[in-house]
Amino acid sequence: MIGEPEFGGRIGRTHLDSEPWWPEPPAGIGGPNVVLVVLDDTGFAHFGSYGSTLATPAIDALARGGLRYTGFHTTALCSPSRACLLTGRNHHAVGMRGVSNWNSGYPHMRGGITPRAATVAELLRAHGYATFAAGKWHLAPMHETSAAGPHTNWPLQKGFDRYYGFLQGETDQFHPELTHDNHHVDPPGRPEDGYHVSEDIVDRSMGWIRDLVSVRPDRPFFLYLAFGATHAPHQAPEAYRQRWRGAFDEGYDVMRQRWFERQLELGIVPPGTTLAPRNPGVPAWDDLTANQKAFSCRLQEAFAAMLEHTDDQIGRLVEFLRDQDLLDDTVFMVVSDNGASQEGGPFGVMDEFSFFNGHLEDIDALVDNRLDDIGGPHSHSNYPWGWAQAGNSPLRWYKQNTYGGGVRDPFIVHWPGGIDPSQAGSIRTQFCHAVDVAATILDVTGAPAPEQFGGHVQIPLHGRSIAPTFADGAAPPPRTTQYFEQMGHRGIYADGWKATTYHVQGHPYDADEWALFHLDEDFSECNDLSADHPAKLAEMIDRWWSEAGAMGVLPLDDRTIELFGGHTQPGTPHASLTYEYRPPISHIPADAAPLLGARPWTITADVVVGEEGAQGVLYARGSHNVGQVFFLHDGKLQFDYNALGTHHRAAAPVTLGPGRHELSARLERHGPGAVVTIAADGDDLAAVEVPWLARMLGSTGMDLGRDSLSTVVDDYAGPHPFTGRLERVVVEVRSRRTDADVAAEGRSELARE
Repeated sequence: MIGEPEFGGRIGRTHLDSEPWWPEPPAGIGGPNVVLVVLDDTGFAHFGSYGSTLATPAIDALARGGLRYTGFHTTALCSPSRACLLTGRNHHAVGMRGVSNWNSGYPHMRGGITPRAATVAELLRAHGYATFAAGKWHLAPMHETSAAGPHTNWPLQKGFDRYYGFLQGETDQFHPELTHDNHHVDPPGRPEDGYHVSEDIVDRSMGWIRDLVSVRPDRPFFLYLAFGATHAPHQAPEAYRQRWRGAFDEGYDVMRQRWFERQLELGIVPPGTTLAPRNPGVPAWDDLTANQKAFSCRLQEAFAAMLEHTDDQIGRLVEFLRDQDLLDDTVFMVVSDNGASQEGGPFGVMDEFSFFNGHLEDIDALVDNRLDDIGGPHSHSNYPWGWAQAGNSPLRWYKQNTYGGGVRDPFIVHWPGGIDPSQAGSIRTQFCHAVDVAATILDVTGAPAPEQFGGHVQIPLHGRSIAPTFADGAAPPPRTTQYFEQMGHRGIYADGWKATTYHVQGHPYDADEWALFHLDEDFSECNDLSADHPAKLAEMIDRWWSEAGAMGVLPLDDRTIELFGGHTQPGTPHASLTYEYRPPISHIPADAAPLLGARPWTITADVVVGEEGAQGVLYARGSHNVGQVFFLHDGKLQFDYNALGTHHRAAAPVTLGPGRHELSARLERHGPGAVVTIAADGDDLAAVEVPWLARMLGSTGMDLGRDSLSTVVDDYAGPHPFTGRLERVVVEVRSRRTDADVAAEGRSELARE
């Protein structure tokens, strides 16, 4: 039958001699609600219920009323772990080897999830669920995240009815790059108004749920709530930061020991566990200078404030669900996507992009002049390795690594309607993995995982449900084998044993040294048994290669920063070296904006000025922490190159009569630095020397005709729109670096530290 082949009634000439028919409602009606809260870069020990002395009362209350898992594992990086959580398949198999900013040209790294792996949101929506996503996405190729799309990998196209959050891997918590459903929007407030994105996404989530249950209380919902916390930048309201002043003055060595002892008391780690020694490169606390200690403590205070603030938002959501009589029938899960971050380096950074740009900050100057900025709108901070390892206690290494510090993470399940009260507060030690979360959600909701979905044959689920462990602490683990691979680091778990490597970028993989641990007896991976059990190690390595072949891990690829803007890919905004824009246009995210980096370029703005003159921003890229801005202000044409807080300004008086004008800025490379020259109507007006160039201009994208988020300079309050008519902006990149160029720059600059 045309239009409805499955119609089960009878069609006559009129409704009087016809029989109506309605399809059965989706099978999921009546199933439990599901909330999946994903934290970012939160280490195994960071929750109070996992051993720390940090303030996480809402999360700890969920743990007391639910279950804590101590054998939960991830991929050691954000995008891959999220792909596992939402699809139930391993990250290489779905095209997400690393962060979604990369597309290496191989099937395991496309930056988006293959349609052959339907997300749990797609499957639940087909099952009758309302589906909501709020917060961090980072599962779309970043060059696709401008208003021009394509939108194929955006949340609404991956199974969510509503979305509100940020598509990038991180965002300024006070000035976020926001997307609402399929379009970009400005933040609804500014930091001076008390705005913070974590509060905003929880408000939106509660609004969606309230709308749903008010009209369709019979429909269950799935909420995927992914905070920016505790990824850098570590930012929280001032009141939260003040509460932690002085709390960490004893240093990370003392605090890590204290947290480890609490873990033993709580039963989070088994008796006999060894606290891992300080990771290579972590200085002893007592060897730091007074200023290094002060800087380190303030960075950790900002982290603690951000975690506490996030916990309060989770608490608000829990209380809302309780007030709506929804909490008992809601499977509420809290996970972290990987271990604590190593991206602050050995001493921490005021701006995380100092680390990515290989730039050594002057800690003495920062302590003297900017200590109180840390954690606020004028910082983009990340803590040092010592505090990261404390957050991963008792484990070794960090995010990105396949040792426990990268892949073993907290996981809490709270479900009053599905977990017997006698089990509340219990610890579960079964080995499980991020791929098991989607399988568990499908299990408890009854949603099927079909062999075909959306016209695509589906990759079978790699995950297995952990629901049997809800009632039985002795239930067998959902899996006996799991491989790990991240940026060349490799690992394999099998039947209580684990073999793993620490890979040095650029070194031959065959030269990697494998360590062997009996994980059932060595929680913190401190007792290497490879010399004692060479046959077992060989068996484990062979198993890794077998799993790697089956799961699409090959070819091994340890490139990282080289993949940010290395290849010019067809079908992307970067297929050409010339970008032509016709404002007004929406804000353009960083990876869809021109790849300027450390390349020579020219920016030309065609403007029309009225009788009253004009002022305002022509082009802005980045933020207060790092970026560039070309603008008219106080009768001057100005270009400011903000090199991680050090400003280099070309400025000259200019009189623009009514009519059309061409305003330009050009950058010419000179060794490690450059000269930026500004011009009006073909005449050079002023120039400034920039001693060194940021190859990564932060995570905030580009505005034309305004500076809408965290302003690059303090000369004006944003958005400071251009008051003339900005007809066209052309950006010409005059050379293209190769992958080898980027790699060489990265290694040489990092070596200078």
